[in-house]
Amino acid sequence: MDQAEILALYDQQQRRDVVYPHTRCETTPYTVRTIDVVSAGEITGVFYSQMAEANADTVIEGEIRFFRDLGHNFEWKVFTHDQPTDLKDRLARYGFEVGEAEAIMVLDTQHAPDALRQPVQADVRQITNPDELDAVRKVLETVWDDDFTGLFTRLATDLRDNPDYLTVFAAYIGNTPVSAAWMSFLPNNDFVGLWGGSTLAEYRGRGLYTALLAVRLQAALGRGYRFLTVDAGPMSRPILEKLGFIQITTAYPCIWYQNKPAESA
Repeated sequence: MDQAEILALYDQQQRRDVVYPHTRCETTPYTVRTIDVVSAGEITGVFYSQMAEANADTVIEGEIRFFRDLGHNFEWKVFTHDQPTDLKDRLARYGFEVGEAEAIMVLDTQHAPDALRQPVQADVRQITNPDELDAVRKVLETVWDDDFTGLFTRLATDLRDNPDYLTVFAAYIGNTPVSAAWMSFLPNNDFVGLWGGSTLAEYRGRGLYTALLAVRLQAALGRGYRFLTVDAGPMSRPILEKLGFIQITTAYPCIWYQNKPAESA
């Protein structure tokens, strides 16, 4: 498949037709909404939209009213190939906070490099008990200096209720987790989403990020999935490119706050 075909498949399977566990999905003529019913909106927002310049403002105003009536903050994820081309700027004018660019990276598992196919030498363990997620959460909160309570509430629920959907890994030094990542398997989908991928600063440069990529690739191959996809930041993008991932588009998380956090005010 060429890059345009992969992007079209990504839009269909990861944006238009996707239904996550413990969410409800609503399709309108111009948007696809996802509403999280577990963790105060960790997966809540508009993740697909196609509009014209003439009706974009009307649609944006309607989505704001919808989520305001629900009492939810929400994310509108804007991709650079979405229409209209100035959607990100329009959302900013409506008060959305526009986050940093995310490179949408994809690896065809059929062409994965040997480096990711070899047995993993690092001490990588699969986390199957939701009670063990607190140690993983501490890794991410230390790396990103943020509170991930809501995210890990959802991960714990999915790990308990949907173990076929969510697989969590941590890399250990001794008995201490120092790097963590997870992956999500959706039915009737060619893509596996890779998430997390965070290593404590003092343990970087030891190949733990690559080890977590390798164990997840091998898990995806074992279940017959075709593509791995990552929403990559500037730190992980060069590593992914060296391992054969290609960028198919760029996305911007745009957040509208019903109740704006004090630290963002």
